[in-house]
Amino acid sequence: MTGLKKVNDFLIFLMKASDPIKVYTWKKAPFIRLLVPFITGIIIQFYLKPAASVIIAGIICSGFMYCVYQLLPLAVKYKLQPVAGIVFFILIALTGSLCTRQKDIRNNTAWYGNHYHDSDLLLVKINEPPVEKLKSYKAEGDVESVIHGDTDINCKGKILLYLVKDSVTALLKYGDRILINKKIQRISNSGNPGAFNYERYASFQQIFHNVFLKSQDFICLNEKKPGWFNLFIFSLQKNILAGLKKNIHGTDELGIAEALLIGYKEDLDKDLVQAYSNTGVVHIIAISGLHIGLIYIMLVWVFDRIPFIKKAKFLKLLLVLLCLWLFTLLTGASASVLRSAVMFTFIVLGKSSGKKTSIYNSLAVSAFLLLLYDPFFLWDVGFQLSYFAVVGIVAFQQPVYNFFYIKNKWIDKIWKMAAVSIAAQIFTFPVCIYYFHQFPNFFLITNIIAVPLSSLILFAEIFLLAFAWIPLIATWLGKLTSLLLWLMNNIILTVNSMPYALCDQLSFSATETWLLYGVVLCGCYGLISGNKILFISFLICLLCMEIMQANDQWITKNQQQFIVYNVPQQQAMDFIEGNNFHFVGDSTLEEDGLLQNFHLKPARIALRIRNKTNDLPDFFSANHFFFFGNKKILLVDSPLLYEPSTVKLNVDMIILSRNVKVAIAQLAAVFNCDQYILDASNSLWKIGKWKKECEELHLRCHAVSEQGAFISDMGR
Repeated sequence: MTGLKKVNDFLIFLMKASDPIKVYTWKKAPFIRLLVPFITGIIIQFYLKPAASVIIAGIICSGFMYCVYQLLPLAVKYKLQPVAGIVFFILIALTGSLCTRQKDIRNNTAWYGNHYHDSDLLLVKINEPPVEKLKSYKAEGDVESVIHGDTDINCKGKILLYLVKDSVTALLKYGDRILINKKIQRISNSGNPGAFNYERYASFQQIFHNVFLKSQDFICLNEKKPGWFNLFIFSLQKNILAGLKKNIHGTDELGIAEALLIGYKEDLDKDLVQAYSNTGVVHIIAISGLHIGLIYIMLVWVFDRIPFIKKAKFLKLLLVLLCLWLFTLLTGASASVLRSAVMFTFIVLGKSSGKKTSIYNSLAVSAFLLLLYDPFFLWDVGFQLSYFAVVGIVAFQQPVYNFFYIKNKWIDKIWKMAAVSIAAQIFTFPVCIYYFHQFPNFFLITNIIAVPLSSLILFAEIFLLAFAWIPLIATWLGKLTSLLLWLMNNIILTVNSMPYALCDQLSFSATETWLLYGVVLCGCYGLISGNKILFISFLICLLCMEIMQANDQWITKNQQQFIVYNVPQQQAMDFIEGNNFHFVGDSTLEEDGLLQNFHLKPARIALRIRNKTNDLPDFFSANHFFFFGNKKILLVDSPLLYEPSTVKLNVDMIILSRNVKVAIAQLAAVFNCDQYILDASNSLWKIGKWKKECEELHLRCHAVSEQGAFISDMGR
């Protein structure tokens, strides 16, 4: 109960540190004035990509104008205040653009991509312990040089390494340097509609290439370069994981324990993670502000009980911050954790100074510093959700809590916790719908149960590791922690299995998401303040959103498309008419929920198709032929018996699948075809052979595994 009281006290502290929702909040949070133009500059650079010379010239001109303004007489400065504001906005925006351009390593002349050719060798240092996957080891590497013949060019940049499992690759570890003699591949997307944009995600990490290595594709050099601090962090992670594996019983319990404590997710069961996501509590296994706050509370409690530290305020402050940042680095320093660490640093410093600080300003400062460090954090989902959640709690927790007055102390505490969850959900659910296309209907129930329970588990895990050197205590703490984890998992799975637990397949465009935010914010602020203008804005946003949704439904009703999906080693096609679809392909995809969710479901959500059917009005199939709309499609996935004829059969598309033994010339002798499609079930060497044949015969060819999914609007 003491731990829960501390959590409650900390929430009260945050609320007291925040400003009420008034106009002067803008003045009390001056860093917002820097953050808004800085973000504007980041967006401009990402989408418009102005040249460095243009940005620098703009910075010089706007900086000079602002300096001149500062030298003007006071009366003139007063009159020119709006102009000075615009100039300052431009100056900060251009600074944001320059930071974004400099962060993109492709603009650096030393980037290996500016020097590499297919026949070159790469000298790469493995900069993290390789992680074991199902069929390979995965690690991130730093390119140190490109070797072109006898020339060794010093370079920089990151690359993803996938190492086939064998006795040689199993021995590789952090700090090893390898000489790669294999052509690297550019990271690309699957091209499936609505699919996760992995290419862009990797580019935000400054990774643009990967390579799949067998033991004969590289040489491990004797000289190693492990960084001492990283080596310490990785060793600490390894020891923590070993301690948890020794004392936590149950595969699912261990996976959640590792994710909850240090953000290690390799042992998580994907179905269990999906259940956490469906019930709205996935945030408790994604290291975020909740964990930083709990660690902060525990550190303060511990140091307050050590006499010589308790009396030395500066030492206590230093130790708390050092431990917080060590935990941040230990968990991988994701955007959401960094946000929390930076914000807590400013909150702790402000609290120690004895001055009341605006939490809006603390948030703005932390966001500004993080974006200054890495502007691409702006597109990180964890970064966005963490800020939206905190702003929602600060802005709406108190008004939501004030809706009900509860006399009973314990029920009041539960309602206070529920108010925090509701406030966070108000600000985060539009962006969650945009990215994840679902809404957990029972989020309030699961958060009321899971948040305090996960807090208790986190403290139990810390004490378990602290007393791991005493076998008897470690054993009993391990059993207690395993029991709590089992209880939490079963509660989540039970709620997830309940009817109407999830509202899914929600599809909102970026514009519709912004309009939804307009509806939510104008509606909530209008309700709190009674402002008529906000209420009118709420109605306008709601009307615009409904019009856009109606237009989407009209487009869906009239759509007729054919898609050949890019699913590695699988045959997968959808014939789409309205919001109905007919699937043709491997039964594995229909049986494997994870494969289907990753490759097929995003497209069906994006295109708003819901109903699987074998009875499309404009669809007919017979003997390898599909007639759909006004098109004739031939699927060749087994040998065909057709004799060449003087009169060829007209076919709109020919799909080659499952490495069928056939030559393009044989098909061209029988069919007149405008488009050949090589699906992802074919091997790469076979695709290459067919592509070459198509080029020789001057035929159009689309290789799905290389060019992404094939999408055709069939027309009516």
